Amino acid sequence: MSRRFDVIVIGVGGMGSATAYYLARRGKRVLGLERFDVPHAMGSSHGETRIIRLAYYEHPSYVMMLQRAYELWRELQSNAGEQLLHVTGSIDASPPGSWVFKGSLKSCLEHDLDHKVLTSAEMTQRWPGYRLPRETLGLYQPQGGFLVPERCIVSYVAAAQGLGAEIHGREKVLEWAPTEDGVEVTTDHARYEADRLVITAGAWNSKLLPFLEGFAVPERQVLAWLQPERPEHFRPEIFPVFNLLVDEGRFYGFPVFGVPGFKFGKYHHFEERWDADDFDREPRYEDEKLLSEFAARHFPSGCGPTMALQSCLFTNSPDNHFIIDLHPEYPQVSFASPCSGHGFKFASVIGEVMADLAERQETRHNIELFRLDRLLGSGISTSHTRMRSHRDLRMRESLRSHGRSTERRADGRRDSLELLRDHWVSTVPEEQRDAVTSFW
Repeated sequence: MSRRFDVIVIGVGGMGSATAYYLARRGKRVLGLERFDVPHAMGSSHGETRIIRLAYYEHPSYVMMLQRAYELWRELQSNAGEQLLHVTGSIDASPPGSWVFKGSLKSCLEHDLDHKVLTSAEMTQRWPGYRLPRETLGLYQPQGGFLVPERCIVSYVAAAQGLGAEIHGREKVLEWAPTEDGVEVTTDHARYEADRLVITAGAWNSKLLPFLEGFAVPERQVLAWLQPERPEHFRPEIFPVFNLLVDEGRFYGFPVFGVPGFKFGKYHHFEERWDADDFDREPRYEDEKLLSEFAARHFPSGCGPTMALQSCLFTNSPDNHFIIDLHPEYPQVSFASPCSGHGFKFASVIGEVMADLAERQETRHNIELFRLDRLLGSGISTSHTRMRSHRDLRMRESLRSHGRSTERRADGRRDSLELLRDHWVSTVPEEQRDAVTSFW
């Protein structure tokens, strides 16, 4: 006989752990299911540090959610009795005409955020670890910093358990199905029922929600920790977290924390798409070469021997914005696919959003930018493209396994992936079109 809950949450990483807590705090009987350990190093919520920042070049509309995220992180930190949020300030730096600097400045001006614009020489004078190209401008925002992801997850899980939630690690979800009064979830251990289902499974989302295939794409990412030649340049009190656009690409990094090394990585690394279940986790020589050459050029006092290389997964949408919505066929099911390499900082507020969606199928937060139907192009009805019944979706997945990689719409229109490509290449800002085109 299956056990019944108010809400089942599949995936107990950053987003899922927060969702479980905020639901439990509202008096819901919650079950969290995680296929790996809690926490674990197999997805996108590990590695000692995650950047958090208010200046947001990706889109100014993120800032209001970030302001709430900061409030919730500080609340969690106070309740947990340990420091989870470390404020170092943040630097967004690039040539002055590029989308990184311009976007960060725009977000600060629109939301009246404290900030300062600095030249490359001024940044080096203030933070001697930085050696950026002469033409670079940096936007400093003093509230930026980093979170400790594993401890954030543990803190949310402990708080949820304290309110009666059950959290099961090492329990893989095999399938879910809608029922007349909710959902049924089958795992490799048991069968459960619930009124509502929340799916926050990261790189595994498209395996549970096949309509996300092509919209939530796992990508291999590699981070480096190098032993600094001048450790005093990389202490948290003298080294802001950074996002940096240079000729080699867009990079991000942190002061020394936990592991005694300068940690950094390149966004989208080698742009390698992978199946989340068949992912090359072993770092390679070319990974180390790419990262060490970047450090030698732009952070020379941090470029000592390699201490560690670690892989993780991004889960990218075509426009790099989150995907947060109700299931298009079953409103008792909601999902969040919020990575694209910049999601963890939002985990607290996304937990609140997902609790709202599970409880009343709407949220107080503005998530219009993240709705699924935006990916289908203007004038295209969600129900007439990729959305099918759960049975049809499973059939479609089976057909793919026999070599049919796409499905043509019954009325003869182009595959929705082609519609998506054409729509986004024509509508994104010109400076981002190369990135969107290369995605396809």
